[in-house]
Amino acid sequence: MESMIPIPACFKAYDIRGRVPDELNPQLARDIGRAFAALFAARKVAVGCDIRLSSASLTEALISGLLDSGVDVLDLGLCGTEEIYHAAFSLEQEGVDGGIVVTASHNPADYNGMKIVTQGARPVTGESGLKAMAEMIVSGRLPELSVTKGKRSPVSGKQSYIKHLLGYVDKGALKPLKLVVNSGNGCAGAIIDLLEPELPFTFIKAFHEPDGTFPHGVPNPLLPEKREETGRLVREHGADLGIAWDGDFDRCFFWDAHGNFIEGYYIVGLLALELLTQEPGGKILHDPRLIWNTQELVQGASGIPVMTRTGHAFIKERMRQEDAIYGGEMSAHHYFRDFGYCDSGMIPWLLICTLLNRKSTTLASLVKDRMAAYPVSGEINSVVDDPDAAIARVKARFSQGEEDDTDGLSVTFPKFRFNIRKSNTEPLLRLNVESRNDPALLAEKTRELLALISDNRESKE
Repeated sequence: MESMIPIPACFKAYDIRGRVPDELNPQLARDIGRAFAALFAARKVAVGCDIRLSSASLTEALISGLLDSGVDVLDLGLCGTEEIYHAAFSLEQEGVDGGIVVTASHNPADYNGMKIVTQGARPVTGESGLKAMAEMIVSGRLPELSVTKGKRSPVSGKQSYIKHLLGYVDKGALKPLKLVVNSGNGCAGAIIDLLEPELPFTFIKAFHEPDGTFPHGVPNPLLPEKREETGRLVREHGADLGIAWDGDFDRCFFWDAHGNFIEGYYIVGLLALELLTQEPGGKILHDPRLIWNTQELVQGASGIPVMTRTGHAFIKERMRQEDAIYGGEMSAHHYFRDFGYCDSGMIPWLLICTLLNRKSTTLASLVKDRMAAYPVSGEINSVVDDPDAAIARVKARFSQGEEDDTDGLSVTFPKFRFNIRKSNTEPLLRLNVESRNDPALLAEKTRELLALISDNRESKE
C-alpha cells in the first residue's frame, strides 16, 4: 500500500530542488545527510556545491549530518555536478560509495537543491531512495547519531578530473582554435582555466568569474534570450566556436563561427559519430523527442541507435543495461560510458573541437546538410489547464500515424513526426516537430499542433 506520509515539496522525481528557505533550509539539509547515511549505509561520500549564495550554508549542514552519522566526507568545495559524479565512480576502489552536490543548476536564484548518487555514480531518484529518505525525515525515524563522528577531508585539487577530461582528446593532433567560452558566472570557469594550459586554443572568456548573485541572470542557454551574448562575442572576435554552460555545467551549448546557435539535437548526431569512430558498432542512446537525424547518422556509421525515455535517471540506467558508448538528449545532456555512464558538460566540447580539427572543417559545415535534411521546430512549451485532454485531441486528429509511447506521445508519418509530452513539474506540454527536408510542412504541422493543444479550433485553418 502506498504511503500517505506527506513529503517535503523539494523532493522531486530525480533530485531535490526547492525555494530557499521555505522548501529547503539548513535543518532539512542536515537531515538529508543523516537519512542518506542511514538508507544507503554510506561510509565515505564526496560532497560539493555550486556558486549559489545559499549553497555554502546548505552544504555545511549536509556535511554535518553526514559526519554526525559516522560518514567520512571528501569535501570538493565549489565544483560542477559532474565532478561529484567523477569522484563517485573514479574513487570507488578507495571506498567512496556516494556523492552529493548542492546545486539548483539553472533554476531561479532563490532556489537550491541536491543531486545524489550512490556507489559508481548511480543516480538516486524518487523511487530508488529520495522518497524513502523524505519519509524517514518527516516521520521522525532518523537513527541515533553515531558515537564515532566521520572525518572530513578537503580535496584541494582537480588534477584527476582534468586528467580524465584530457583523455578524450589527442593533444598532439589538436590545432589552434579561437573559442568564446561563456560560463554565465557559474562554475565552469575554473575548469576552463585548468584546461587552458593543456590545449592549443585561445579562450575568449565571458562572465567567467563565479558569482552567486548572477549579475547577468541565472545561466540557462536553453532559453533563447540567453543566447545572443555568446553569438555576438563569436562574431565580434572572429571565433571558430562559441560554448556556454548552465550553472553547474552538466550541459553545454554550441554556436558556430557565424554566431548561430546550434540545436542540441544536431550535436547529438555529431557526438555519436565521433564516439563511433573510436568504437565502431557501438550502441548510441537517444531520447524520443527528435530522432530521424540521429538514427540515420548512427546507422550510417554502423552503430546501433537505441531510443530511451527522456530524463537522466532513465538514460543512465539504460546506458548500463545496453553498455552504450554514448547517449544524448536534445536538451544538451550528453552521457558517456567512460564517464561512469554519466552526463558531462566538458567532454562534448572537447570532442567537437577534436572533430573540427580532424576534418579541418567548421561546425556550420558539419550541421548545414543535417539541418536541411531534418528541420525542427525546437521545443515549444504550452501552458494548458488539462494536458491529458490536449493530448487526447492531438491523438484523435493524428490517429492515422504510427504511435509510440516511449515518452509521451510520438506520432510518425512518412514526411513528418512529432512528440508531445507532459512536464513532470508544471502544467506544461512540450512539443517537438521534425520533417524530412520540408520546412513548409514543418511550419504547417507545428501551427496545427499548437492550435490543437490550445484548443483554438479557428487558428488551425
